[in-house]
Amino acid sequence: MSDSDYLSRAEAVLAAVEAALDDIDADIEAERNGNVLTLEFENGSKIIVNLQPPMQEVWIAAKAGGFHFRYIDGEWRDTRNGTEFYAALSDYATQQAGEPVRFAAR
Repeated sequence: MSDSDYLSRAEAVLAAVEAALDDIDADIEAERNGNVLTLEFENGSKIIVNLQPPMQEVWIAAKAGGFHFRYIDGEWRDTRNGTEFYAALSDYATQQAGEPVRFAAR
């Protein structure tokens, strides 16, 4: 994948996460600083989603750990276990919010 394709697809991930927050009942604040999106939960915990252009990956840092996602066959997949990005982010956010949180591609 070219660098421009990566950036286009990866930026769409951050935009989809930000847009999904409008439809989520949980109290989650988002702050975007360049290629880094920080989600802060009511309890003060955070999830950080950031782009890694040199690796062509999207990374998630959550209480559950650090996770790397690579674009494979039309989806962002965890490089260790193959979990789809939005499903993984939904699980981590649900754990930290203490209530169901669902993210999806737009």
